[in-house]
Amino acid sequence: MACLMSLPFAAYLIFFFTLNLMPMPCFSCPQEHKEALLEFKTSLTENLLAANSTDETTVTELLESWNSSSDCCQWNLVTCHSHAASASKHITGLEISYLVPNGSVPSDVLAPLFQITTLMLLNIASNSMQGEIPGAGFANLTKLVYLDMGENRFNGYIPPQLFQLRYLEYLDLSGNFIQGEIPAEVGNLTELRKLSLRQNKLSGRIPLSVVSQLRELQVLDLQDNSLSMEIPAEIGNLVNISTLSFSNNNLSGGIPQSIQKMSKLETLALDKNILNGDIPAWLFELKELKNLHLGGNKLRWNNTNVTIAPKCILSQLSLRSCDVGGPIPIWLSNQTRLNLLDLSENRLEGAFPLWLAKLQVGILFLSDNKLTGSLPPPLFQTPSLQVLKLSRNNFSGKLPEDMGEKCAVIILMLSENNFSGPVPKSIANIYRLLLLNLSRNNFSGELPIFKPDALLAFVDFSSNKLSGKVPATFGLNTLMLSLGQNEFSGQLPKNLSNLSQLEHLDLHDNNITGDFPTFLTQISSLQVLNLRNNSIRGSISGDLSNLSSLRILDLSNNLLSRNIPPSVGNLIAMIETPDVPTNLPDVIFSFLDAFFSFLVEYDLIVNWKKSKQGLSSHNLDIYSLIDLSKNQFSGNIPSSLGRLKGLKLLNISSNELSGSIPLAFGDLKSLETLDLSHNNLSGQIPQTFAKLEELNTLDLSNNKLVGHIPESPQMDTLIDPNIYANNSGLCGVQIQLHCPEEHPPSAKTDESDEKKDTWWFSWATAGIGFPFGFFSVVASMYVVGYFSTVATRTRRRGSQCVWQR
Repeated sequence: MACLMSLPFAAYLIFFFTLNLMPMPCFSCPQEHKEALLEFKTSLTENLLAANSTDETTVTELLESWNSSSDCCQWNLVTCHSHAASASKHITGLEISYLVPNGSVPSDVLAPLFQITTLMLLNIASNSMQGEIPGAGFANLTKLVYLDMGENRFNGYIPPQLFQLRYLEYLDLSGNFIQGEIPAEVGNLTELRKLSLRQNKLSGRIPLSVVSQLRELQVLDLQDNSLSMEIPAEIGNLVNISTLSFSNNNLSGGIPQSIQKMSKLETLALDKNILNGDIPAWLFELKELKNLHLGGNKLRWNNTNVTIAPKCILSQLSLRSCDVGGPIPIWLSNQTRLNLLDLSENRLEGAFPLWLAKLQVGILFLSDNKLTGSLPPPLFQTPSLQVLKLSRNNFSGKLPEDMGEKCAVIILMLSENNFSGPVPKSIANIYRLLLLNLSRNNFSGELPIFKPDALLAFVDFSSNKLSGKVPATFGLNTLMLSLGQNEFSGQLPKNLSNLSQLEHLDLHDNNITGDFPTFLTQISSLQVLNLRNNSIRGSISGDLSNLSSLRILDLSNNLLSRNIPPSVGNLIAMIETPDVPTNLPDVIFSFLDAFFSFLVEYDLIVNWKKSKQGLSSHNLDIYSLIDLSKNQFSGNIPSSLGRLKGLKLLNISSNELSGSIPLAFGDLKSLETLDLSHNNLSGQIPQTFAKLEELNTLDLSNNKLVGHIPESPQMDTLIDPNIYANNSGLCGVQIQLHCPEEHPPSAKTDESDEKKDTWWFSWATAGIGFPFGFFSVVASMYVVGYFSTVATRTRRRGSQCVWQR
């Protein structure tokens, strides 16, 4: 065994799996090993059945061969090694990852496996295991060479027993909730080739023992934690390192000079920290360097390095927000293998160079600069371009008419520039296009016609000068359609209801007329409906409650009239504040987080009088908003609105509502903003308002309210007299007006009187951000590997992981 353990890790894996191909005597696995595996299967299944988890079916299928009547060395996911001298087999490998990708199981289900002390390879990744890592059990597995516990839900600290596994060459604890500092004892694992602790809650400094004792390390991945202090100056002692990833921490100081000694370094990821100082030119003299990510720090590019001649051939380069100024650096023209180039958030000026258009970069970010001129046609004549983000520059001119004929771009974001002319019809021919954002430009005319089978899911043409009738010629896969702030006119087309997957419909600030589009209530997937500032008439359909997923409703500043239908109080998604789903693999969440940063161009902006409040597009799934202000609604406020306990913002101001404020409004426990101003409401402010502990913005002005303003710790903070102005007889501590002796208000209020209220907000952005459901469309790109800004892992049964940035 000692001889075996001295093999390099790659050689060990080859040896390990070659054993399966060699003819072996018909030895059976030890009975105690079989019993341990069957006990593990039983424990796992019982936990899933008790939780009513759908993963129980997955476990049953994958472990179907695990039964008492067969040799466990023949079972699925089990590897054995035959010992001829002892006429027996021993289990040496268990590849039991992805058994429970969605549910949740306690870590103590692993207990039976710790009886199999011959294990050399154990992969339990992506099994939704929670609880502390059972250190005492792992202490028994002294022969382990490969241990993968990534993408679970382990918490607590790294147990010290792991650092006693002296043969370990591969240790992956990524994608968990492990906390505390990285123990210095990690330096005991002197045979380690790969150490991944990424995406946890680790803090403190990087231990010196890592850089002084782990001399065999090839991959060190500590990204997505809360590590602080400076990168150890001795980091260059890790001369065998090929991948060094410290992204998304709180590391400070400069880039250590000793990194120059890492002659085998291929990937250096230091982005999203607080590193400072100049970017050293010697980084480009590391001949093996392929991926360099330095963006999102306080690092500075030396703009005098115009004659730099890199000795490396880069595949990925991120210098986002590195103070790169002047024209796009000419030395990049020699980097002919670039797949990702991120120069966004810099001070780049000048035109888009022709040489860059011909470089065939796959992912190109140049947003938030000062680039000018038109885009060279060759940019869209290559099938290699997959992601193009040029938002917030000063580009102008027309887009090439034939841009869609050869282009195979997947994400195209050209918002906030000065492009003009018609949107090229050929753009509808880009068969792989999933996300298209041309908002905040000067495009005019009519939109292209997209085929029903188009993959396009996110469409944003808002804030342009597009005209004609609102088109319905979009693909049936459309999730988001944002056409606000244009010059569309006429009635909405009924065939919009064919977009059965639509989650976000934004048509604010156009010239849309006609009655309320009742047919939209057939799109049960709608989560956001914004028809603000149009000329829509009639009454709201009682079928609105069919929109069971609706969380954001803005019909303000139209000509809607009659009563607010009580069915509005039946909008299921607003009854309780929805939580982010937790039954998705953690890897999907990390993927979403990484791409929201550039997929979401704008936050939802809420205007409260003259102040603007931004709601992060990352968190829109936990917000519920209703704005019916500036219409002609009359009658009472439906008391059913009090059922919407998830509602955060309610505005029904500037209507013709009458009667009293419903007592049920006191049940709106999540309400933060309420505007009932400029109506004809009468009676007292319900004392139930004292229960509104989240309320911080209130306007009841310009009504006919009387009586004592409710008192509570929260209500007593709402002391601006404008909140209560122009009513007939309010009193209370909030307005420093003493109330005369009065009888307590009757707890009984006529149900018909309970109908009125809300607040006013408006969306001042071109796009609200993308709904959480986008992962279903974009996750396929994660698998294919289009996006390399997230380090992804492809696990192979019994093999080491393949990494890419």
